Amino acid sequence: MTLFTDDDHPEPPAERQRVAPSRRVIVGWVSIGVAVVLALVLALAPAPFVIEQPGPVFNTLGTDQAVGSEPSSDAKQLITIPSQTTYPTAGSLDLLTVSVVGNPDQRPSWFDIIRAWFDPSRAVQPIDQVFPPGTTTEQSNAANAALMVDSQQDAIAAALNELDYKFPQNVAVKQLIPGSPAAKVLKTGDKITSVNGKTVTSVGELRRAVAANGTGKAADIGIVRDGAASTVAITPEAAQGQVVLGIGAGMDYSFPFDVNIQLNNVGGPSAGQMFALGIIDKLTPGKLNGGNKVAGTGTIDNAGAIGAIGGIRQKMFAARDTGGASYFLAPASNCDEVTGHVPSGLHVFAVKTLDDSLAVLKAVSSGSSTAGLPACPAS
Repeated sequence: MTLFTDDDHPEPPAERQRVAPSRRVIVGWVSIGVAVVLALVLALAPAPFVIEQPGPVFNTLGTDQAVGSEPSSDAKQLITIPSQTTYPTAGSLDLLTVSVVGNPDQRPSWFDIIRAWFDPSRAVQPIDQVFPPGTTTEQSNAANAALMVDSQQDAIAAALNELDYKFPQNVAVKQLIPGSPAAKVLKTGDKITSVNGKTVTSVGELRRAVAANGTGKAADIGIVRDGAASTVAITPEAAQGQVVLGIGAGMDYSFPFDVNIQLNNVGGPSAGQMFALGIIDKLTPGKLNGGNKVAGTGTIDNAGAIGAIGGIRQKMFAARDTGGASYFLAPASNCDEVTGHVPSGLHVFAVKTLDDSLAVLKAVSSGSSTAGLPACPAS
């Protein structure tokens, strides 16, 4: 056994001196932690915006199922004309949609908004611009569904007018705005036939005629009420930068045969142009698009005038990426949003009328040069 005296024990190592962090360092780390927590909370908090992104694509020459979706035994032809001879079609005449992420009841987070800002196929919009204040999601959906029904009727009329079918079609008073110049003179259901002696056969013609009259004098409005024709004087007024009578105008049609359009859960008026082209293709021999994949968008009236729509940038991406289209028919009035934002590989044409669109399709179908056809400015 070995013995040690106290002096024989080795000395323990010197204890390392610990220095407490300074108050400034502590405050700094706490501030960073708080900032991170606040950033996470803000990122996940609801934002006063919604996100528009490319939505489903539908081929008007095909079924009511979205392009690229799983085939279903319940699929129905999107356009059917049961009592008329129809002709084989090929390729596609795609209508395009925009999906909106968010609504007044469930808004996207700031994190979602920031991601969308950096995606060229998506757009961030103030929620009040898409859902007007005081409007519920259900009311907005109902209004868009009504616009879709009206656009289908206008598309049928435009197609049949283009094909020289004759049928009754009248501009009618669908709604009277309380307190407006027209409220004391017109009645719901009145047919409007002329403005200052000039015949009007479409809502667009009515608007242009009223604008030409201006607000400084009364316009002579020709109407038919309960079968009796008369002329009434109404002084238009200015509202939201436009000259108006104070009515909600629409069209009444009596088509010579049934044209059925089957498309559920899609709202708004922007598919009008493509519905009209699909109907024309089915009612005429040959392939309107030459078997190519063509997409497009735009409102249409019975006279064939094509109007601006929303979300055109998202629709161009949907046309190329989902529909596989090489050609795109865009309303000329949307050129300010098209220029500088066309996805690579997509050839965009600017059209003002149904005749413009048919001219584009004729060139595409024949394989001839499209260089002389109208397009939005390159920059």
